[in-house]
This record gives sequence, C-alpha cells and structure tokens, in this order.
Amino acid sequence: MRLSRQRRAILELLWNAKEHLSARHIYDRLNRQGTDIGHTSVYQNLEALSQQGIIECLDRADGRLYGHVSASHSHVNCIDTDQILDIHVQLPTDLLEQIEQHTGIKITDYRIDFFGHRASET
Repeated sequence: MRLSRQRRAILELLWNAKEHLSARHIYDRLNRQGTDIGHTSVYQNLEALSQQGIIECLDRADGRLYGHVSASHSHVNCIDTDQILDIHVQLPTDLLEQIEQHTGIKITDYRIDFFGHRASET
C-alpha cells in the first residue's frame, strides 16, 4: 500500500490521539491542523487502511470508530464518558481449553469487550 500524504496524516493523527475517533472527528481535526483533505478522501483512506489491517475499525451502534492499534486486543468501554480503552488480556489456558471442549472449536484469537462506569474516588 502506498503511503500518500493523506494516509500519513490520518495515521499520525490516530497514533498521536491514542483514542478511537469517527471519520468526522478525524476530518475535523485534520482540517483544524491545516491538512487539506476532503471528507470523501478521509472515508476512502480509512476504509483502505482498515481493510489492510493497518488500523482498527470498530462498528458501533452510532457509527464506525477508528483506532491506531491493529494487533489483536480487547477494549474497556466507559459508559460514563463513551471512552474506549485498548488493553491486552490473556485468558488462562485452562479456560480456553474448556471453551474449546465445550464448542468443538479451536480458538486461535479472541477479543473481550468490558463495560463499566468510572470508579469513584474515595
């Protein structure tokens, strides 16, 4: 895949933001930074980058969000702030084996979504 000026700008934005952003937010931030890029170009480049596994694309009820981590990982979703945090979780081998025995499917990868509220400070 060719690394065009627009793709580089999108990748740098996602890497520096370290959060999951919609195409609209990416477009707005890039234009505020002075990057001359059209709305359609943002959508097309995000689609190409996610299809190549370079960035992450999350389909949510309120639209797609894009993130900079493309390797397999899990998420913690904050219900209070709508923030999505990337985390790496490794399940115990015996639990994976139990799931495999129960389903008859050899697990090669997994993702877990955790949901919760901000812990209140005491």
